[in-house]
Amino acid sequence: MKLPVLAASMLLAFGAASQAAAQAAKPFVWENATVYFLLTDRFNNGDKANDLAYGRKDDAAKLRGFMGGDLKGITAKIKDGYFRELGVNAIWLTPPVEQIHAGTDEGTGKSYGFHGYWAKDFTAIDANLGTEADFRTFVDTAHANGIRVILDVVMNHTGPVTEQDPVWPSSWVRTGPKCAFKDAPTTIDCTLVDNLPDILTNSNANVPLPPQLVAKWKKEGRYEREVKELDAFFKRTGYPRAPRFYLVKWHADWVRKYGVDGFRADTVKHTEPGVWKEVKQEASLAYEEWKRANPGKRLGNLPFFMTSEVYNYSINHGHSFDLGGGTRVDYLANGFDSMINFSMKSDAAQGYEKLFSDYSKALHGPMKGYSVLNYISSHDDGSPFDPARQRPIESANKLLLAPGSAQIYYGDETARLLNIEGATGDAKLRSFMNWDELASNAQRGQHRIGDIREHWAKLGRFRAAHPAVGAGVHQMLAHSPYTFKRTWEKDGVSDRVVVALDLPKDKALPITVAGVFNDGQTVRDAYSGQAAVVKDGKVHFAQPSPVALIAQD
Repeated sequence: MKLPVLAASMLLAFGAASQAAAQAAKPFVWENATVYFLLTDRFNNGDKANDLAYGRKDDAAKLRGFMGGDLKGITAKIKDGYFRELGVNAIWLTPPVEQIHAGTDEGTGKSYGFHGYWAKDFTAIDANLGTEADFRTFVDTAHANGIRVILDVVMNHTGPVTEQDPVWPSSWVRTGPKCAFKDAPTTIDCTLVDNLPDILTNSNANVPLPPQLVAKWKKEGRYEREVKELDAFFKRTGYPRAPRFYLVKWHADWVRKYGVDGFRADTVKHTEPGVWKEVKQEASLAYEEWKRANPGKRLGNLPFFMTSEVYNYSINHGHSFDLGGGTRVDYLANGFDSMINFSMKSDAAQGYEKLFSDYSKALHGPMKGYSVLNYISSHDDGSPFDPARQRPIESANKLLLAPGSAQIYYGDETARLLNIEGATGDAKLRSFMNWDELASNAQRGQHRIGDIREHWAKLGRFRAAHPAVGAGVHQMLAHSPYTFKRTWEKDGVSDRVVVALDLPKDKALPITVAGVFNDGQTVRDAYSGQAAVVKDGKVHFAQPSPVALIAQD
């Protein structure tokens, strides 16, 4: 019998509460983070009054304009317990900075900067998303609910040039040539696409502020304050007033003012690698300053975190990414703690054991001390795993149980469609969150969306409660039913779990836990809620369940 969505969500909430003590008992580690990545404009509309700011119009091509999602919308879902029920312990949101005001045609119809990657002013919140107060409330609410915040930051480019958004001076940006991606120079000293000015991150020349920013800040009554802060920054650091150091200061301000816990760095291979070490240094100083000033809001004492988007980086590259032309770069030596793993969505086509064992060997071998952020779908990857959303259970199993940290792209857990009719290119991947389908418990393939989300939530909460899942060492225990263990130890704290997958629906099978849990110990399956006592190295739960997520009771 299918549960109504309300009843299912009540069960989810109960399950989330029942694991709260377990989550509190084990420390958070970034290597096991469950990161929820969302486009703020496409997630939840908490304030319809800010849907079209700066004179923007509802005249964009399909899925290429602002649709109303905002910071208040994310905050509301945190308060509702949506992320807690999923086991999410970090939210990565697209850049909230003020975007170019106009729409522009990039070859796919008129588009606006709803995605956050077309900055006009790196120091301001885009009014379509809310206010500074809204951003502060969002971060504070996330922290109060045990959720860290990862901010998407761009050092590579400004927004496109329009009549309303003139190009910055040539001392700040280049407008050509377009990147050919053959080697380091044709990847870095160039523009990603036509009409996307590339910031001169290689320059050490002193430059004044762009005149359009000066005029804007004077109109807003904050020019003197901004200049005073910049003067103090350059005096303290001794950095030249070069373009990249203005951006380093502006990005670090988001940490100092609001307590952002980490950065996801955009278009990393299109900047000089050392730029990110400079970003990390200033952001880390700002983070420690914020933690000292806000002891009641901080979540533990971990250092500032950074993960890197180096397009096409794979976990198999380890510390060496090939830019072509004989140039190899170790981005992990340039300020990053983690790399986004672009190969997960294709690696997921493999069987469980090959996927899990290969990732464990890499993370506890060549990449020891660092991690990867795995994903199966994303905002600009046109080749997701299971693009038709017909294998959502397998998707959850592979993403949430793979070694490494996990990135849930908004709607992975609700089988949000990734091929919207009438949309072109990456817009297909960016539809509004399918809250309506979740509320109506719509059918997707062989499953109801409420059931899909419940499965994701059970795995997510188990993951959040047990650092061994993503950060631990993997070892298979049995082929059939496929069973594995993960063990983790750090700073005197240890964790161990056993997981069995693809169990029969009609009968309960004994599951081996030998070498992990001892005879006579009581263990619990977090998936079904059942407890049992270990006997002869195995545990036999009374009722069948498709998955067993086993830990000591």
